[in-house]
Amino acid sequence: MKAAESLQLLKSREAAALMEKLYGPDKAAENADRYRDIIRKFQKTFGDQDILMFSSPGRTEISGNHTDHNHGRVLAGSINLDCAGVAAKNGTDQVNIISETFNQNITIDLKNLKPSEKKAGTADLIRGLLQGFKEQGFQVGGFDAYITSNVISSAGVSSSAAFEMLLCSMLNRFFNGGRMDTVAYAHVGKYAENVYWDKASGLLDQMACAVGGLITIDFLNPASPAVEKIDFDFASQNHSLIIVQTGRGHADLSADYSSVPAEMKKVAEYFGKEVCAELTEQQLIDHIQEVRAYAGDRSVLRALHFFEENKRVDAMVAALKENRFEDFLRGITESGNSSWKWLQNCFTNAACQEQGITVALALTELFIREKKKGACRVHGGGFAGVIMAMLPNDIVDEYISYIEKALGEGSAYRMSIRPYGAVCVNDIM
Repeated sequence: MKAAESLQLLKSREAAALMEKLYGPDKAAENADRYRDIIRKFQKTFGDQDILMFSSPGRTEISGNHTDHNHGRVLAGSINLDCAGVAAKNGTDQVNIISETFNQNITIDLKNLKPSEKKAGTADLIRGLLQGFKEQGFQVGGFDAYITSNVISSAGVSSSAAFEMLLCSMLNRFFNGGRMDTVAYAHVGKYAENVYWDKASGLLDQMACAVGGLITIDFLNPASPAVEKIDFDFASQNHSLIIVQTGRGHADLSADYSSVPAEMKKVAEYFGKEVCAELTEQQLIDHIQEVRAYAGDRSVLRALHFFEENKRVDAMVAALKENRFEDFLRGITESGNSSWKWLQNCFTNAACQEQGITVALALTELFIREKKKGACRVHGGGFAGVIMAMLPNDIVDEYISYIEKALGEGSAYRMSIRPYGAVCVNDIM
């Protein structure tokens, strides 16, 4: 489909309906304009080729904080912020990608997919994705792409995974006949980050971005995680998801992030196991004195968080299936409290006077207590950065004004759960 045909397609009723599903009624028109803009820019840059439109969302983690690395359970959702792109096969051995948001113009030679010495940056990530396709027995080829993103960076909503899954959807559509599933996408993204970035990431971010909607994932078998899509009309509850940037700390948080899985695994090690999913909570409780002596008290608390969080995910999924939304909200609050008190990932002990997350949570809890509705919790990895609040729409504007007065203008972002993951837009229109 040429540029002119694509622009005409975006004027259709089908396109308008899809834009509402992807971005919400209040953002549908501006996102349709966003696609028109990148179509014209693609045409200007690469010529008038047969093009397709693609979209891949960011994600939010709702429950299951820091459990996937010990093969636990999570509840996550795709959001209405995304990477959007226009792409076309070019019949060469080159992949040409313009990332408008980050002002990058990257060309990758398919005959040379080795990582750079630095193992960093977008070019290495793209090489890793292409090599990941080949390692899994899928096809790659040359294509041109013009990409833009409004997925917030450094906010725990997985801007990098959204970009990865967007490219996976392009490669799947152009060169693999759409036969890949979203688990394959996620493994490709994990491979790229593990091998080409030396980043020990799991599958959570990629799965949540690729599948779309509300999903629960059981990582008991990490090579083939069990993914279930939850059929729940989130929009019908008239609640919005608010992500609040609390400010970045000055401490190096690498050790804090690494300590969480390591300490949980230390508890498992006492029992001759590798991860907490191979234990039961009762085993830990029955041997609590010995495990405290072997692994330390914080390790024990983090393992208890793991077991309780797994049960909480199951309870929240059941609440959604049975339309018990208030119980679901209580689960968010409980998850947040467990992360704060047991997992202890709301601030770093290396800089105890920097507590942006805990200050934001305290203020939000005061707001929720006054309004008697809503829920909040730390979002993502924690230690510094971001919290999440789930609030009724009629108090969202008031909350944003309240929290931005304390944390700074532009620190709060209103989002919603969207029903689609990484897709070729043309195929679902």
